[in-house]
Amino acid sequence: MNKKIVILGAGESGAGSAVLAQKQGFDVFVSDMGLIKENYREILVKHGINWEEGNHNESVILSADEVIKSPGIHEDAPIIKKIREKGIPVISEIEFAGRYSKGTKICITGSNGKTTVTNLIYHILKKAGKNVAMTGNVGNSFAMAVAEGSYDYYVIELSSFQLDGMYEFKADIAILMNITPDHLDRYDHKFQNYIDSKFRVTQNQGKEEFLIYWEGDPIIKTELLRRKFEMKLMPFSDEINEGMAAYIENEELIIDYQNKTNIMTIHDFALKGRHNTYNSMAAAIAGKILNIRKEVIRESLADFQGVEHRLEPVITVCGINFINDSKATNVNSTWYAIECMENDIIWIVGGVDKGNDYSELFPVVKKKVKAIVCLGKDNKKIIEAFKDIVPTIVETSSMEEAVRSSYYLAKKGETVLLSPACASFDLFKNYEDRGRQFKQSVRNL
Repeated sequence: MNKKIVILGAGESGAGSAVLAQKQGFDVFVSDMGLIKENYREILVKHGINWEEGNHNESVILSADEVIKSPGIHEDAPIIKKIREKGIPVISEIEFAGRYSKGTKICITGSNGKTTVTNLIYHILKKAGKNVAMTGNVGNSFAMAVAEGSYDYYVIELSSFQLDGMYEFKADIAILMNITPDHLDRYDHKFQNYIDSKFRVTQNQGKEEFLIYWEGDPIIKTELLRRKFEMKLMPFSDEINEGMAAYIENEELIIDYQNKTNIMTIHDFALKGRHNTYNSMAAAIAGKILNIRKEVIRESLADFQGVEHRLEPVITVCGINFINDSKATNVNSTWYAIECMENDIIWIVGGVDKGNDYSELFPVVKKKVKAIVCLGKDNKKIIEAFKDIVPTIVETSSMEEAVRSSYYLAKKGETVLLSPACASFDLFKNYEDRGRQFKQSVRNL
């Protein structure tokens, strides 16, 4: 009798897991409490996979040998509690697909920068002619890539929620960009729980594997001192070079692994700003570890097109620049966005607060932000935080209203920056929907 796999959630990860599980000979059942999107329903039907929507059939679910849970489902959901009580193992799509993937796995996490680094490494490997898939939190199912293609490399962006369901999975190259408070509403409002989740990217790594990390992150440095690791440590820094795998010297990017290599001047990076220097350094180290030629790494860092919704220039209207940074769903990400702006800013902020501490933003906001446009159902915390710092604060309840208000507040030469520092689920489907509505509203001005 075939082992029974139940998959909770029929989105990108759920549909991919279902296809892979069926291919591996499991008895598969997919259950989604909401309505399944048409494209995912078509995948399930095409493969003859049993599914349900708008309901959880407990008798079927609780008869599973193993459950694959969507990263969006909370641990305190009633069905998850019942599954745990029965002692049924609950894993993530990444854990499941990792059992069947043969290629090299490059896994990127961090509170900020992980999507850009994931895209950069994928760009480097594609330019080098490698057989590579980009998967995970970027929106492409790792399980589907494993099921449908025989890739030599998997570049996988990992959120903390995906990491939480991983146990035996092992990254060949782990990249930890930074750790700042985020998603604390999902971690009992305990920062250490979130830190532990992020460090799961290093689990099961041994002497043959690598950990690339930013030397300047105080949380990572503290955790590395108190934990025992066997993998090869590959730190990078823009300030110091002793013991670094990558550093900046005389505005040149130097990679020091196996031999010292001058890659390029930082002025030729396609992505500007200090945080993007870190992103470029992490990607370059990964390229060097994977024996990609220096010329390919240099070309890739110079011609990379950037990531949608991350400091994405939209258009200039009457001399006012509009920038879409909808992917900034936490305070630290927004700090980087504001910090790299050169002109006065009208800042569109707000959404679902994840336990934010806005005090980190006070100095940079005081220096660069001339007006705040709140976009969310509940803006009290934002108004309270900034009322003594920014003279003009207005509230809006739709993207169209927020863009119009920002346009009226801005002057020629200034920048309207959408960098919400919050999740998007109060008024939008996700941060992509928020970013696209912003761009459309700007074009409608």
